[in-house]
Amino acid sequence: MANNEPVYLTGEGLKKIQEEYEYLTETKRKEVAQMIAEAKAEGDISENAGYDEAKTAQGFLEGRIRELENLLKNAQLIEDHAQPKGEVSLGRTVIVREEGTDFEETYTIVGSVEADPTQGRISNSSPIGKALIGKRVGHKATVQSPGGEIIFEVLKIK
Repeated sequence: MANNEPVYLTGEGLKKIQEEYEYLTETKRKEVAQMIAEAKAEGDISENAGYDEAKTAQGFLEGRIRELENLLKNAQLIEDHAQPKGEVSLGRTVIVREEGTDFEETYTIVGSVEADPTQGRISNSSPIGKALIGKRVGHKATVQSPGGEIIFEVLKIK
């Protein structure tokens, strides 16, 4: 993510990213540097698997640190009081029912970084998230899926 688009995060999501960044920069970097130093101390690095492994770990680590820095730079906190009352928006939890069924599903609308559909956390930019944003209780949201059109009725917004 090399652009300057806002990264929508809940307070919990922002805290997790800050904690990961702190761990990687203050602890993990030192560990990887120590691995590299130990591998160099073994002598010839041209055929040293430990050195190669440590340098690869360093590359992945620095890439993740840059990614987290970008997320933090562009973080936009989802604030409940700033969201419209009574309608589906970022940070809200919504209970929906697929038309023609009795099965209710609960989704929390979050930014793409925090999305985890297995935990009911869907991105505002996902097809379902896009369809639900702005809807109120009783409204219907139509989602295009590979299997055809799915219609959800909004039952409750928290």
